Amino acid sequence: MSDEKLKYQPKIIEVPPLYAWPPRPLKALRYLLIDLLYPWGFIYLALAFPTWWYLTPALETMATFEPGWIGLLWLRNAAFLFLFAGGLHWYLHRRRAQGASCRLNRKDLSSDNKLFLWHDQVKDNMFWSIVSGVTIWTGFEAVSYWVYASDRLPIIDNPWYFVACIYLLFLWSTTNFYAIHRVLHFQSIYRQVHELHHRNVDVGPWSGISMHPLEHLLYFSPFVLWWFVPVHPVIIVLTGFYQGLNPSLSHSGFDYLDLGKLRLKTGDWYHQLHHQYFNLNYGNTPTPFDKIFGSWHDGSRESLKLQKERIHSRRQKPV
Repeated sequence: MSDEKLKYQPKIIEVPPLYAWPPRPLKALRYLLIDLLYPWGFIYLALAFPTWWYLTPALETMATFEPGWIGLLWLRNAAFLFLFAGGLHWYLHRRRAQGASCRLNRKDLSSDNKLFLWHDQVKDNMFWSIVSGVTIWTGFEAVSYWVYASDRLPIIDNPWYFVACIYLLFLWSTTNFYAIHRVLHFQSIYRQVHELHHRNVDVGPWSGISMHPLEHLLYFSPFVLWWFVPVHPVIIVLTGFYQGLNPSLSHSGFDYLDLGKLRLKTGDWYHQLHHQYFNLNYGNTPTPFDKIFGSWHDGSRESLKLQKERIHSRRQKPV
């Protein structure tokens, strides 16, 4: 493996069958219908409907910007983040319920590091996630509802169109993530903005959306798509869950939530490698731009060697 200190050995990362050549249509279809969304995409979708029905202000209320309904959205989003990030942190890092089983982190989360606010990684991560992250998430979501509440776009209530928008969301979000992430790694921007997130080398659930406010503005920008492309509001809720909650899982520090006979995918080894080595795996596996542009690291020693040679040769080129 790429890190000899890592006792748990994740699987070598492969490009999804959707992009296989020669084509593998049955595996590609399974990937689209099941693997891409299982399990958390289905969970977010199942949560999105009751959240829209019972935990979101009436659409006519949101035709005018008012602190009351925006504040309710903020409290709702903060509660969901506490449920996901707080629950995972308590179970995996505080209670240590599964010990080192499926652990990706090399070290424990820091409680004595001057890089973090109060010298505490978890408190620092919680501050940026809640104060900046939830606020900007809520701001984008509020504007999105207002667009429909004020009749600037129609609500599309067609089941086939709804399903198409779910896939559009995943495609748009992962493409947007790669694009902004590459920009954030430009040296001047990295030092001023993205370095805050990369202080988390070994990550925890609260690290997911622990970012500089400027990075939050870029990261949550997929909401803007729904200001121009009409959708059902449940898709707007789903966008918030995917952008706001999913990073808690991908930054959990554990590959799987080990519940005995049931194992649920939580961590993201692909992105964890980015936190360890910085200059590779900028995107996500569902849209493998790293494979196209040469920065794909599959977790093997051979792949790491190739990436180190790529980075070294790039640094040796004359300006």
